[in-house]
Amino acid sequence: MKKLWWAVPVAVVGAAAVRRSRPVHRAGERTGDGWLTVTVNRPPTDVGSEGKPPPPLNGLAERIDVQIRPAPGDRGTELAARFREPVPDASTSAPARLAGQDPRQELRRALRDAKALLEAGEVLRPDAPPTTRPTMGGKLVEVFTRRSGGEGVL
Repeated sequence: MKKLWWAVPVAVVGAAAVRRSRPVHRAGERTGDGWLTVTVNRPPTDVGSEGKPPPPLNGLAERIDVQIRPAPGDRGTELAARFREPVPDASTSAPARLAGQDPRQELRRALRDAKALLEAGEVLRPDAPPTTRPTMGGKLVEVFTRRSGGEGVL
């Protein structure tokens, strides 16, 4: 049987690469408490004013801070939002995210919807009822479609 002499160095290099790819957090900084930002293809005057967020972010106005500023290179407007209070670690766990109970999902969805309303005038949604058949694969597609609006990178 051949010896896998190369396996140990490859594993060490792989572990080092994973460790370096993780974000570094400052002391006292919690994950998930940063600004979420979208770029809207509209001038800042159409997006809103500082302190008064556009719909549907206005439904979260008492819980979030909003920044509206020109995007770099004169490419529209940056609309940024974050929670005023730190998000509890328990609500950002994988089970909470899968159950749709992560408050960051609500903020991501509101930012995406605000961008859609400002740029297109409406928020497009997938077909309802879904075009899938009631099979196990179709139910899986339906679950992912329902959860997808609150996940992902903005």
